[in-house]
Amino acid sequence: MGTKPVLVVHGGAWAIPDDFAERSILGMKNAVKSGFALLERGGSSVKAVEIAVKALENDTVFDAGHGAVLNADGYVELDAIIMNGKTLAAGAVSCIRNISNPVTFACSVLEKTPHVMLTGRGANQFAEKLGIPKVPVEDLVTEHAKAEWEQYRKYKQTVKSLFNTEL
Repeated sequence: MGTKPVLVVHGGAWAIPDDFAERSILGMKNAVKSGFALLERGGSSVKAVEIAVKALENDTVFDAGHGAVLNADGYVELDAIIMNGKTLAAGAVSCIRNISNPVTFACSVLEKTPHVMLTGRGANQFAEKLGIPKVPVEDLVTEHAKAEWEQYRKYKQTVKSLFNTEL
């Protein structure tokens, strides 16, 4: 008797606002279903995880990919890592811009290079060589993320003016 595959996802470790709760649950269910469908067809676990994570990255309710939290400069910088549990080989990317699905880029690092991790500008340049599609940076920014960033920016300015210190 063969083992039945299991795929588990999580939508982030944060206090999910009530207005995001239902969408968050639906997004996680969608991610699991999309990855699990590949497992049922005999696909690899690494590809199933990539598909599930891509579903989360493409759903603006999650803070990965589209809808990610903005950095201090107001840009989306993304990270991803994926590992093959049998071989312990891993691929990772960090501080990348203009790429909507960093997990796919991390898979490419795992499968197509001798590297484990690529970061920043060099990673973005290498993504271009691998044919990873680029998107305009503003395509990854949601109104919700912009509003949160503005609120934080105002808070930082207030702290600086009141206490003459940086956060």
